[in-house]
Amino acid sequence: MHEKEMKKTKQDSTVKKSENFLKKFNIREFADRVKELHGDPHYVAMGMAIGVFISITPTIPFHTAIAVALAFVFRGSKVAAALGVWFCNPLTAPLFYWGSYKAGMFILGDPGAFNVKFESIIELLKLGADVTMAMITGGVILGILPGIAAYFLTRKIFITIRSRKT
Repeated sequence: MHEKEMKKTKQDSTVKKSENFLKKFNIREFADRVKELHGDPHYVAMGMAIGVFISITPTIPFHTAIAVALAFVFRGSKVAAALGVWFCNPLTAPLFYWGSYKAGMFILGDPGAFNVKFESIIELLKLGADVTMAMITGGVILGILPGIAAYFLTRKIFITIRSRKT
């Protein structure tokens, strides 16, 4: 086999694997994994709330690390925190970034221009400290209510799930 043919075969198998993964992954499977989390409802809900809260802040390359660290500090489920950060995804991230910027700009004043194309906090830092601080401040403010809602919703779901098992 020639080198070009080997590369093409390898690329084809990678594409097939990713297609199979996407076919296998669905919402029901995700829900089943969440249901299998261990710990009492408060522990799991605290982790999920932290993950959802952090997911709204514009700290994308560090979401999971921050959420897991906070879950450790606040004695929440680290796994649930890591799952909760997926509340921010390619569809919701631009909305969260824009909302964080607008909220932060309202609170701190008009720090500068904003463009939705920025995908990570590292790119935001290049815009300057004023824009970065506005977005982080706005993200923290906007993350409070979804974090609280995630806590109570997750707690209620886990109380219901655990009561059915007994």
